[in-house]
Amino acid sequence: MEDTLKRLLAVEIEAEQLVATKQAEREQIIQQALEKAHQTEQDFQATIPKLQASFLEKAKQSAEQSIVALKKRYEEKQDHLRKLSDENQEDALKAAVNLLMQVGKV
Repeated sequence: MEDTLKRLLAVEIEAEQLVATKQAEREQIIQQALEKAHQTEQDFQATIPKLQASFLEKAKQSAEQSIVALKKRYEEKQDHLRKLSDENQEDALKAAVNLLMQVGKV
């Protein structure tokens, strides 16, 4: 009986040591995961300025393209209005002269 108790006590001590070892391994794994997560977060934080610069550059290029397109449309519209003005200037002058001549007759 004493032998059985000694074996049970030895197995219990062995089990406690195994539990302690596994808990230490668990804590080490958790610590490594936390360190890796922290490092990953720092790496991500370090890339944010590069990402922002890239997006800003793309936005700047897009804005410049939009400005060029708007200027081109403005110039085309201005040319069109100039042509209309030139085409209608003579008719407008004739109509104005006719109006002035009719005012004098009345």
